[in-house]
Order: sequence, then C-alpha cells, then structure tokens
Amino acid sequence: MADQAPDSPTPAGCNSSSPRTDVPGEASRARKTAAAKASADIRGEVLLALAQLRLATPRQLKALLLPHQQGTDHVRRALRNLQGESPTLVGRTHRAQQSYWYCTPAGLAEAAASGELAPTVGRTTGKRIAASKTGLREHGLALVDTVVAFHQAEIADHADWRVEVAHPTPAGTLVPDGVVLLADGANAFVEIDRTMSYARLVAKLERYDAYRNAPASGRGNAARAPRSHWQETYAGPSLERPFPPVLFVFAPAPRRAAPTAREAAFHERARRVGSVNYRLTVATTTLPLLTRDGAGAPVWRVVGNGRGEERRALAALPKAR
Repeated sequence: MADQAPDSPTPAGCNSSSPRTDVPGEASRARKTAAAKASADIRGEVLLALAQLRLATPRQLKALLLPHQQGTDHVRRALRNLQGESPTLVGRTHRAQQSYWYCTPAGLAEAAASGELAPTVGRTTGKRIAASKTGLREHGLALVDTVVAFHQAEIADHADWRVEVAHPTPAGTLVPDGVVLLADGANAFVEIDRTMSYARLVAKLERYDAYRNAPASGRGNAARAPRSHWQETYAGPSLERPFPPVLFVFAPAPRRAAPTAREAAFHERARRVGSVNYRLTVATTTLPLLTRDGAGAPVWRVVGNGRGEERRALAALPKAR
C-alpha cells in the first residue's frame, strides 16, 4: 500500500461549511437559481426598453442591459417570463433564424404605469414593425443599433430616447426617427436611412428647416417673449441652447448603394437647403462606422462645412446659430 500524502491545507476562501459542488445536481441547481435571479432583476428593464424602442433582438437588449455578459441567456429567460405572464406582456416574431421582440398592449400599459416611461402620444406595440416584410423591421433595428452605439459610448442612455414624436411645423408635421437627450443636457434629432430616395431625405431636411424657422406662437408675457415650439421644447428656460443637430445615419440595405456612397450623394443635395450650415447643423455617418468606432468618435461628417471628408466627434460639431 502506497504511503498516503499528508493532508493538504484548505484552499483560501474555503472551509468545512462551504457549499459542496460535488453533490450530483447541486452545482446545476445553483447556476439555475442564479440565472433565474438575474432574469428577474432585469425583468422591468427589458419591458421598459421594448416599450421605449418598440422592438429589439435579444442581442441588442443584452448590449443595452447586460453588456458584460457573454451570452443572451439572462435576457432570453426574462423575455420568456414576460411572455408567459397573464396577460402576456411581450410578443415575438421569427424570421431568418432570428427572434424580434416587442411589447403587447398589456406590456405597454405596465411600462407606462411604472412612471419611468416618457409619455408619447400614439405609442405603438411594435408588432407590425417586427412582422414587416417591407424593410420597416430592419429600419427599426438599425435605430436600435444606433441607440446601442450611443449607449456604449456613454453619450446617451437608452432610456433617454424618444421614437417618432410628432413636431408641428408650418410645412406639416415633422416626425423624427428619434430624439435623444445627450449626457451634456443637449438634444439631437436622429434619422435612419436604408431605402429612402434622396428627394425624400431632402424633403425631411426641409421639414426640419421649417420647424427651425417657424414663428413664435402664443402671446408671451411681461417676463418672457413668445417662443416657437422648438424653443419651448429644446432651447432651455433662457434660450441658451441652439437648435439641436440633425444626425443622419446611413445603414446597409439590399440592392442599394453602399452607405458611404449614399452619404456622399446626400451631402451634395443637402447643402442646398437654405439653413444648413447656418441655422441648422446637419451631420452624417454610416451605421457600420458608428458601430465599429462608437458614437463619440470622429465619425460625423458635417454637411456644407467645406472641408471635404473630414469627420468630427459629436462634441466637436459646430453649433447652429
């Protein structure tokens, strides 16, 4: 019989009362318990994110809510739990081996009741967008990828975005794809392009021009002159903030020119809009560049700045006058 080795010292951090993981099934149960707790902890955040953004994939939700997690298991479990509640709070559709999730009316109601969701007239569930075959879903997902890029750069939290909020103008209603409250307290309008014609893109920019130049409404009072809608909404109490920049993000799309080519063509047309580079700050980027380098990096190209292909950081964009 071989000599027995002397007793080994107890490893640091362990003692006789430490949980044993060599009992069959115990380690597995511990992992499942931890996973269930993590999923429960992010339940409300998942619901609010879907209510805020209308639709998202598990990968996108993981990037926003659990950026340090390796996989999407916790997010998927939270989604399944929300889907299994009565009434069902979230729904999903499947296409091309991918799942797309959205809030149901009951989910929107619970999110709104939390008091943490900015009120938005006409908020939709995202079901129609998630099931769309016309590119509407990809447009919505590109917007969420943009939100992720801003979130990861710590320029804006995903909760500080509003999607498709109507703004009145003399030329008709302006509906930005997104309005974001930046970390420095300023706002920015964000437009996503995948398949729009250049004429429609320029028409949208002209609608921003009309919104910026709309006359003041109301009578004002002794303490304050009348203000326009954008001044009431975005300029601050002392009108210290300029008109928010308008940011165009060009995303890839099948059977369309590359985002960089569409970006360059847009610049040629957009610089002819009256207030651009004076009363309007307009900047562009591509979604691949934004995703790769981050929203805070020099990825933005200013329309009409006369400096060719130079790109700037968001903080270095010129201020509208």
